Amino acid sequence: MPLTAQELMDMIRAIGQTLEENKAFLTELDSAIGDADHGINMAKGFHAVEEKLPDLTGKDAGTILKTVGMTLVSTVGGAAGPLYGTAFMRAGMAVGSKEVLDTRDLVRALEAAIQGIKQRGKAERGDKTMIDALEPAYEAIEKEIAAGKEAGAALAAGVAAAEAGVEYTKGIIARKGRASYLGERSIGHQDPGATSSYLILKTMAEFLSGRK
Repeated sequence: MPLTAQELMDMIRAIGQTLEENKAFLTELDSAIGDADHGINMAKGFHAVEEKLPDLTGKDAGTILKTVGMTLVSTVGGAAGPLYGTAFMRAGMAVGSKEVLDTRDLVRALEAAIQGIKQRGKAERGDKTMIDALEPAYEAIEKEIAAGKEAGAALAAGVAAAEAGVEYTKGIIARKGRASYLGERSIGHQDPGATSSYLILKTMAEFLSGRK
């Protein structure tokens, strides 16, 4: 399942399109327990990323991912900018100067991204954050690959686990961010960050499975 640097940029464009299409939905989720701007901010950030991509033609995967991260930090408001920005920068560091990524590279990149988010946001599973979607996804992907499954099946399992993680956030109290101010009133609402993380993983899986 080799992924070239050019295909990586195409995948990032696809992520941006997904976030644009779900901008209103994510913002609606955030209006219940946050600042009502998550979808708007994420779409804005990836629009800025898309403007940078033409300048990255011919660059290695690490440079592309790190540039995405730095752009998100500088353009996405609230906590999402630093968290997603850190995730992409750590992913870029994990793959280094590679020009073609294999399944293991993507897994390492995801692991590094999650660790970056946890360190930056001081969040753990059960805090009602994007970690509740990302960490189960990573574990499911690792399990499938260890069992000898190919990348598409592994990513599909990861997406399913992320979706279950989003559903899980509905039933728990937020312990991080503005949503934590609501206490028990945050129960019943799914976390916007977990939702955008799920959408990103879903788009990645669809992109990889849709390549000729």
